[in-house]
Order: sequence, then C-alpha cells, then structure tokens
Amino acid sequence: MAASGEPGRPRQEEVAAAVVVVGSCMTDLVSLTSRLPKTGETIHGHKFFIGFGGKGANQCVQAARLGAKASIVCKVGKDSFGNDYIENLKQNHISTEFTYQTRDAATGTASIIVNDEGENIIVIVAGANLLLNTEDLQKAASVISRARVMICQLEISPATSLEALTMAHSSGVTTLFNPAPAVADLDPQFYALSSVFCCNESEAEILTGLAVSNPTEAGKAALLLLERGCQVVVITLGASGCVTLSQTEPVPKHIPTEAVKAVDTTGAGDSFVGALAFYLAYYPNLPMEEMLKRSNFIAAVSVQATGTQSSYPYKKDLPPALF
Repeated sequence: MAASGEPGRPRQEEVAAAVVVVGSCMTDLVSLTSRLPKTGETIHGHKFFIGFGGKGANQCVQAARLGAKASIVCKVGKDSFGNDYIENLKQNHISTEFTYQTRDAATGTASIIVNDEGENIIVIVAGANLLLNTEDLQKAASVISRARVMICQLEISPATSLEALTMAHSSGVTTLFNPAPAVADLDPQFYALSSVFCCNESEAEILTGLAVSNPTEAGKAALLLLERGCQVVVITLGASGCVTLSQTEPVPKHIPTEAVKAVDTTGAGDSFVGALAFYLAYYPNLPMEEMLKRSNFIAAVSVQATGTQSSYPYKKDLPPALF
C-alpha cells in the first residue's frame, strides 16, 4: 500500500530527502576591481558576474553534488533573482518543494567588491531569507522529520533556525548546526540541540571570547563549546584543517588537511559543512575523524577553482576512495 494512499505512487520513506537544509539563498553580485573605492569615489572595475550563494544553499549544493538526496527549506523573492535561484537548485537536483517565494521582500543579495589582492567588502541584504517562518516550517515538517541529517545556519531568523533544530531533534534526526554569521549571545538552546556544532576560527572566537589562531587554541575553544551541551564540536581552521572533540571523546583531535594552491577560498567552509552532512547521512558508521578528513579534502578541492558553488566538486570528479 503506497503511503500516500494512491496506487503506483512510491512509498513516502523512499522519496524523503536524506539531507535537508533550512537556510538561506543569496544572489552574489560580484565586481572585481584593482583596489577598493574610498568613500564617495567611483572607480572602474574590470569584471562583473552574478553567482549563487547563501550559506544554506551552498551547503545543500555541495551535499547534492556528492550524491545526497537533498531538499532545501528557504524563501526567495518573487523576482528574477528568485526565479533564477529556483532554477539553479533544480539544476543541482535539489528538491524545491519547500522553496517559497514572497512578494514582501526581494531575494537576498550580497554585493561584493574584490580587489587584486583578494581583499573584499561585502554588503548583505538578507531580504526574503528573514521572512522564512513557523508556518513554512510546519508545511515542511514531514521532510524535516524524515531526514537523516538537517543543517541550519544563522542567515535566516535565529528563531526559525532554532525551531527547525527543535523539530529535527525531537524526531531523532542528526542536527548539524553552523553558527554563521556568529553572534556573541547565542541562545543556549542551540548548543543542546546540535548533534554536530561546526564553526570556523573567527566564529569560535566570537562565541567563546577566546583567541583561536592555531589547533591548540581551537582545542580549548572547542572544549568550552562542548561544555555548553553539543554532542560533537568541529572548529575549521582553513589551510590548517580542523579540530574536533565529542562528549564520548572530550580530548581535542587535530585533523590536518593537505596543502593546496588556493585560488579562491570563498565558500570553502560551506563546502566542508555540505560534505560533512553527506557523510553523516550516508556513511554514519565511519569514524568522525575519517568523515572530517574526507570533508577537508573536498573543501580543499573547492578552493582550487573560482566562485562559490561553481567551485564545488561533483562525485564523478573525486577519488573513488572518498565513497
């Protein structure tokens, strides 16, 4: 008997997404210039392009490109950027059943100016992302409760992220929380609801008040975060790999990554989180250390190409040993 009650329809368990992201979509408007302009100054840039970004969608795209059956719960504007974003998700084989469009705000945008040294200034207007609400989550409750892994960040309203984590946690879903962009006064419930709490060094500094510039310091910060109630803490350190510890193994472990020539590090953290979600969903019996090694490798591949989602590798382009 089909779960939907209709003959011939696949059973609901089979069509559920394994990785569900409740998070943001942003359109990146990128201008490349020789130097950053001063206040009131107009300068000529040499290249402009529009890219797809937003931490939620980035993480979802990387998980999907590794082969995860993925779905995103998000909100974009009823505008050309929103329409293009939905098309981008579909092209990445991500379910858009719970991608909502609103007339009340524009699709989220990031206006980015990058100079020749790779330094940038960014203005983010979250727009429609901040309108994702309880009602939207309730409509997506079935896909959230049947996921293997759910990912959240802080580019949508924190209350919505917290509610999504609560829903997933109460259904026994593994929760992967990426507190980015970080806020110093993060609601303590976020820690208790995180199966895996994953942040980078600057986010760890904001959350703990400790300096984090090397694996030893990251270990101290991770211990403090663990004490707040997460099951596993991962702090990413860019080219230095990452540090992890857990309630069952509360001794910090440094997992280095191989040295590569970075071309563009934008979105590397999201590549790492998306890869980690894929391994948590499809290889749950792998040791955490091995999942992190593989996620490090995938993020290192992404920094060797330009752009954000455009730099994320597909399963077919990666060594078979990763799968």
